Amino acid sequence: MTATVTYLREPASGTVIAPEDLRRSMRNLAGGVCVVTAGSGADRSGATVTSATALSVDPPTMIVNINRTSSLWPLIARHNHFCINILSAGQRAIADNFAGKDGLKGAERYRDGEWITLESGALALKDAISAIDCAVEDVIERHTHAIVIGRVLAIEPGSSGEPLIYHDGAYGTFETR
Repeated sequence: MTATVTYLREPASGTVIAPEDLRRSMRNLAGGVCVVTAGSGADRSGATVTSATALSVDPPTMIVNINRTSSLWPLIARHNHFCINILSAGQRAIADNFAGKDGLKGAERYRDGEWITLESGALALKDAISAIDCAVEDVIERHTHAIVIGRVLAIEPGSSGEPLIYHDGAYGTFETR
């Protein structure tokens, strides 16, 4: 079987899409909130993301998009690991810490919660809904971000609870009917 690749073209109208227009449009999409961690000891950091998702379940593989100007990116590149911590609705403070609220940086972001070291060396939030430990398998650098593909090494099932959701600039929860 041969794959067909279609390359994107510039808009026919010649209109330039402003970053703010795309940002405003994407705020309409609700996303699960995760904290991605990497590094160890004092050489660690993390970031709050809504871009983590499974790439494949066979073999188990994750994908996450990381801004290359973030403090997390060089740690993923140096340590070749990362952990995706899926947050519950009660973990907004941890999401804020890893988003850099109140100016927190690096290891300071881990000040709340109990953290355990996983097989890769990355840290997992003990009471996250789930923590997915990954070894970097591939990286695609495009524009401002790195698309990081990780082979799943282990999964920590964590605690139960409603997931933390991000939509239109605010945290929320998923309500079932």
